[in-house]
Amino acid sequence: MIFTGHQPYLLRLANNMEIPDYYKDVSLRLMRVLDTAGLREDLRWKRINMFLQCEELMDMMWFAKSKSSSHVFGSQAEATTTMMLKSDIDVINCRKDITVLQDLQYWRHGSETLFMIIDDTTPPGYVKLQAVKRNQPIPVCNVQNSSLMLDRHGRSVLYNNISSFKLETADEYHGPANTKNFPLNHSMDEVIALRGLFWPYTASEWITRHREHNWPTRETVSIIQQSRVIFVPVGHKESDYKHLEFRISLSYGEKVLVLQFNHTQYKCYVLLKMINKYFIKPKFGENAVTSYHWKTCMFWMIEATPAELWQPQNILLCIDMCLRKLCTWVEVGYYPNYFIPSENMFLRIVHGRIQRTLANSLRHLFNQKGRYLTEIPYDGLGEKLIRTSQSHITQTDEENEYIACTLKYTVSNVTTYMWMTWFSLLYDGIAENPYMLQEPFPSHGVRQEIYTILMRLCCSSLGSHLASKCMEQEIIGQEGLDLAHEFLQFGLFSDVASGKLKLATFYLLQNNVMLAEYILQNIEKNYTFLVSNVQTEDTKVPVMLSIINGNLSTTELIRYFSAFPVPYLPSEIHCTPKALIPEMFRSTGSNKVSLDPFLDYWQSWAVVDPKLYLHFLEYQCYHRQNKIPQKIAALDKMIWVIRHERLKYIDTALNLLAYCLRKDGFMVQSYLALSTSLKLKNHHNAAKWQIAYMLSAAFRVVS
Repeated sequence: MIFTGHQPYLLRLANNMEIPDYYKDVSLRLMRVLDTAGLREDLRWKRINMFLQCEELMDMMWFAKSKSSSHVFGSQAEATTTMMLKSDIDVINCRKDITVLQDLQYWRHGSETLFMIIDDTTPPGYVKLQAVKRNQPIPVCNVQNSSLMLDRHGRSVLYNNISSFKLETADEYHGPANTKNFPLNHSMDEVIALRGLFWPYTASEWITRHREHNWPTRETVSIIQQSRVIFVPVGHKESDYKHLEFRISLSYGEKVLVLQFNHTQYKCYVLLKMINKYFIKPKFGENAVTSYHWKTCMFWMIEATPAELWQPQNILLCIDMCLRKLCTWVEVGYYPNYFIPSENMFLRIVHGRIQRTLANSLRHLFNQKGRYLTEIPYDGLGEKLIRTSQSHITQTDEENEYIACTLKYTVSNVTTYMWMTWFSLLYDGIAENPYMLQEPFPSHGVRQEIYTILMRLCCSSLGSHLASKCMEQEIIGQEGLDLAHEFLQFGLFSDVASGKLKLATFYLLQNNVMLAEYILQNIEKNYTFLVSNVQTEDTKVPVMLSIINGNLSTTELIRYFSAFPVPYLPSEIHCTPKALIPEMFRSTGSNKVSLDPFLDYWQSWAVVDPKLYLHFLEYQCYHRQNKIPQKIAALDKMIWVIRHERLKYIDTALNLLAYCLRKDGFMVQSYLALSTSLKLKNHHNAAKWQIAYMLSAAFRVVS
């Protein structure tokens, strides 16, 4: 029984007996204070939906279509973190070209298959994976390649440290995780794993387990049973065969259960993580008690207690219950995994002196009856708890701004993945193959929103591509231009700027300066301090406040608050401004291409930041109309953006500025801009072409 050791006490608490009078008061204040840390229920689901959209987008990207499917798990995907907790993004890439089976009757001819093995040497929660022949359902019994090794029974099993499970682009490795570091102390842990479309035999007890309080429900159990099992390439630390073992991960099921937490359970889990980070990790290290231990504790406690207990007025009581339960497990040195209870999650981690001191620390915490909460610094929890009173708690502008910042990274993730997916679709040939847009269109749900945005973005590039093909001809066909114009107009509302900027460029190349100027003025009017530039860190607080206060869909979020970079493919060369064409030829092939495809696969493209491109097109309009003051103002805006905005394509921005300066006769300033561009990026830079042109022109004048 889960209540061994503290059952009488906890049952009395569960029946609301012998509870200190102030528990209810502190609990209600605690719930409200946590709202100011970004843990409001509406924000919780907004964050969860955004990461679901990220997962869909990752699955649609070109690299995910080849060998793996990407899935986001952990605190960020569950929204069980705050800004100051700084949880990593956990991504699991499941190999789609390898199938794991636990019953060979499901073997398929020609597929690369592995057979799950559990024997007397395999610790609970771990398996070995034996290779199976491609032409018949018979396990391989001899080593045939470097990725296989013989175990003591002479079976060819998969080695868990092969290169297939490592990323060349990783910044560092944490166990099986390939860690990529991002600005502002954020990182993504990416694990390459194998998947099985079955529920493992070792977790069959969880399916048939008696549940007195009907949590999880039978329907939820059925859904989880049909989910995937993941095999992570890491062995048990104490095993003699850890290099041949894979850990069973039921992350899909865990994610389903966390998403079913009610609001009290959700906040209780986040609070336990705060307690762990402040009181336990500094004393006992990162691995003694982890977030996963607390998640498992929550599962056990919710299953074993009545639903009526998990109410706002009881959150402090629920925290005490979880602390007591963990203390019991520490004292006996056994922490059962929720899905596979025979797996001891404390084995060789909590023992000896650590076991005794950890139990004392936990006992000290729950004996304080919640007073320790005022010491927690994360997200101002302790200070706010002291300040607040039950009768009157209002959310200040400062707290609103803080909540806004907690959403900054989530919004940034959605727009970034949207941006990368759009670029990957272009890379796959969307402009060359418009029939790609005729795939079955989802009628509802997250994917429908994503398709709507991507279709509009792709239509802008497709319209520009068709216009370029028309302009390439000696006799321009009006029918083709009309069709291109139709596509460009369809892409107008993809986001704040990129689709409109492409249409304005089309009008400029058609010498329709008045229409181009009208569109640019409309963009600038809407391109206020609210706009969040994708692929920069310049996500403004007012954007987040608007998201907090309005029930915006992803489509509306992108349309009203995001500005994507503007790309021109080589196929759009005749519909590209003259100043941007050298950007398509900036790579000479002499430099080694980076291992990261998202940094280098568009080396033959011209890509420019939207705000800089807006002012560049304004300069072009006013130059043609000979409006000198407006032209100078547009040039000043370009300089201001380069100096003060964090531009993704700073080299292209400086090159465009140099082009405008040269056009106005400021040769020295133009050369300085190009020199600065080369200092910032000395390879794959079109500034070399402009410098060569300037030197050529100078020699012509001298001669």
